[in-house]
Amino acid sequence: MAALGWLTPRRRSATARSVLAGEASAEAARKSSQDAPLTAPEEPQFPVFGDISAAAFFDLDNTVMQGAALFHFGRGLYKRKFFETRDLARFAWQQAWFRLAGVEDPEHMQDARDSALSIVKGHRVAELESIGEEIYDEYMADRIWPGTRALAQAHLDAGQKVWLVTAAPVEIAQVIARRLGLTGALGTVAESVDGVYTGKLVGEPLHGPAKAEAVRALAAAEGLDLSRCAAYSDSHNDIPMLSLVGHPYAINPDAKLRRHAREQDWRLRDYRTGRKAAKVGIPAAAGVGAVAGGTAAAIALSRRRR
Repeated sequence: MAALGWLTPRRRSATARSVLAGEASAEAARKSSQDAPLTAPEEPQFPVFGDISAAAFFDLDNTVMQGAALFHFGRGLYKRKFFETRDLARFAWQQAWFRLAGVEDPEHMQDARDSALSIVKGHRVAELESIGEEIYDEYMADRIWPGTRALAQAHLDAGQKVWLVTAAPVEIAQVIARRLGLTGALGTVAESVDGVYTGKLVGEPLHGPAKAEAVRALAAAEGLDLSRCAAYSDSHNDIPMLSLVGHPYAINPDAKLRRHAREQDWRLRDYRTGRKAAKVGIPAAAGVGAVAGGTAAAIALSRRRR
């Protein structure tokens, strides 16, 4: 259990690694002095088993899944000839930027949403839901962060509900939640009439403060105590949602969220490989090469077909 000590909320100024090192050293000393069996000391459990007044809320992009769900969805729609090659090149560039920078760019995200809305206009909701299942298997299943998935499972095992909270279309978010065995998802709602997309949104994208409002509304409807709930995100844009709950966690955080989390003594966890904590957002050379290669291939394909 000592290795999971980071899950227990405590106010410490030390880094997560130094906390783990200190706890491991203290445990070893205790075992040696008492000649006790190799068992971990008792620690307060988190999540608390059977605490149904608590739930967990997980951001999706770069928290649960590497990259942006909307961009992966766009790749799947291109494969099914929903749009042209030049649009694929734009999607590839946006996804490359997202992975290189490690943060959300509002202009890129807005462009992606506008593109997605124009692409699905006139299509049936049921059609996109069915396609979403296929796209998950093709582009998303292998991009789930195992560490974050384990955190979600810990809440489920404790008997708590777990929700995705994302700016991605709610239909896609629900597919991902279902495939991961989660309770459900809060996402951006696209307007539909008689089961057909109109190309407009209901309200605005579920982003930033809108996520906090969605969590607040769901908590009220479900009878949840937000002070006992947990929230997980990689982005400073989700500080309103993280600040709403009693147990906020920064997962794969961007630079602004990392600073804020340290100031607030929030727990941090980084599942990205090949990155130094001091240089969050700069992938390993292999990752950069893979993204750049994919983007170049998309652009080259576009040029060949013109």
